[in-house]
Amino acid sequence: MNDVFFGSLTRRKILFTIIIIFYGLISFNLFKMQILDTFLYEEKSDENSVKKIVKSAPRGIFYDRNYNVLVSNKPSFELSVIPADYDTSNNKLIENLLGVDPGYISQIMYENRRFSKYVPLVIHRNAGFKLVSWLEENSSFLPGVNYEVSVQRDYSFGVNGAHMFGYIKEISQSEYRKYRDIYGMGDFIGNNGLERSYERYLRGDKGYNYIIVDSKQKFIAEYTGEKNRDPIKGDDLVLSIDADVQMKAEELFRDKTGAVVAINPQNGEVLAFVSSPSFDLSNFSSITSNDVWSNLLADTSKPMFNRVTNSIYPPGSTIKMLMALIGLEEGILTKSTTVNCQGGYKFGNRFFQCLHKHGTVNVEKAIEKSCNTFFYKLALDIGLDNIVKYGRRFGFGMKTGLDIGEESSGLLPDENYYNKIYGKKGWTRGILLNIGIGQGELSATPMQLARYAALFANWGKSKRPHFVKGTIDSETFDFTEFEYESIDVGIQRENFDIIREAMRKVVNGQGTATWIRLPDIVISGKTGTSQNPFGEDHALFVGFAPFDNPQIALAVVVENVGHGGTHAAPIARDLIKTFLRKENKITKFSEEMEVVQLEN
Repeated sequence: MNDVFFGSLTRRKILFTIIIIFYGLISFNLFKMQILDTFLYEEKSDENSVKKIVKSAPRGIFYDRNYNVLVSNKPSFELSVIPADYDTSNNKLIENLLGVDPGYISQIMYENRRFSKYVPLVIHRNAGFKLVSWLEENSSFLPGVNYEVSVQRDYSFGVNGAHMFGYIKEISQSEYRKYRDIYGMGDFIGNNGLERSYERYLRGDKGYNYIIVDSKQKFIAEYTGEKNRDPIKGDDLVLSIDADVQMKAEELFRDKTGAVVAINPQNGEVLAFVSSPSFDLSNFSSITSNDVWSNLLADTSKPMFNRVTNSIYPPGSTIKMLMALIGLEEGILTKSTTVNCQGGYKFGNRFFQCLHKHGTVNVEKAIEKSCNTFFYKLALDIGLDNIVKYGRRFGFGMKTGLDIGEESSGLLPDENYYNKIYGKKGWTRGILLNIGIGQGELSATPMQLARYAALFANWGKSKRPHFVKGTIDSETFDFTEFEYESIDVGIQRENFDIIREAMRKVVNGQGTATWIRLPDIVISGKTGTSQNPFGEDHALFVGFAPFDNPQIALAVVVENVGHGGTHAAPIARDLIKTFLRKENKITKFSEEMEVVQLEN
């Protein structure tokens, strides 16, 4: 009896304890939810009832050095459907209007099925005004079909510049995961070129509108508890590009393969930049069709390949200025040192040919006439170590740091390179003869060659090559100028003077480019022919002007055409004319205006 009573009492106590604990936990959770976490749940409640509508910001504009518009924005129409309201029986009609394959809209809806059916799905970008007008007129028969005004890139200002500007594209899944605090799915982001390098300046800040929605994200009313914010346009970029010179360069390369780049030797500003063949950026102003992509990728001329920064060529005879400068700086030769050229140079059992029998030549005459014999011997006297040491000072074998990325280092072969390729005893000093005339393993990009020319123009001093002079703040309109690091190769000015005089004679003496001589502008330069084992040689020219006060330096490479003096030098001349004659007109006009103002 007692056992039964006490057993029953124990069970009641246990049951009572469990009930107390249970109600205690419920009471604590209610207290926590209603008192301690009240703000958290208020936020979650707002998230369920208040929806933030993102408004994209227009991207910054590109200006040239004279504030001519190069790339801007233009309005565009985006078509979308709201799955909850959309009648799928209209699929065929809409797809026919858009000119897309059957099942296109169904595929978009299927891929986005995990999202609310009240969230608009973009089905077409860059819709024409005629199509939008038709949709507006027939909107009563097309429930759930909407359009919005958006912004896309406008490339209608006469400059192509595809490899320079780059293009924007819809953000990828991997990019979204990395930058989801800044971008949303469907946003556009700079993919290459300046669009990518300066994305943080160009993208701007998004705006927001707040609306009240139900649990299914359906619009109920405007929300006044949060302040709407207008989008802020991205900052504009002021480039160093000269639109007239750029257009002239694009015109001159229209039917050619190769590259040209011109820079201001005093400060490294890029004045013109063309890789040819190129492609039409207007195809990338919105979503790029599969047909466009397929055609570009299948094109054997590789129009999307940036030859200015990524294509490497033997520099040919343009390297002879560097060889001569090394010899002078190291005391291996003087201005009066001569070599007797009898049509070539014998080394071991081989005879390395020169184009002509130049007779007795000093360093100036050797550059003016492009005498290989002089530089065969000089390269042997200089040695590989000196070639590498001074070559690096001029930027060979390393990237220039141009502000668009995607750049090759070229090749400046050193002892380690030859040991790796041929073995320690697998090569001889004979390799120096090819390097001495810019052939063999030595290679450079057109961008490297332009910087090289700029350093001769400005006595070994310049700044890192760049496109962007600065930014214009989209709200204050203040201009912020960018600073770039200086370059100084550390070579005596008098040695540069000897080489520069020889370069002047190449065009204005009896050299290899006399036919590009101008009556009012003294051009200095050096022709080159880059050997090509797969066809005709490539034509090269590097140079600068005017001789006394250089304002433009450039490198021109034309593929598969032969000699540099015949095919590359005339292009350089025309670009120099375009830039300097215009600059002189502007300067003269400014001086005349100052005189008028003083007289008044």
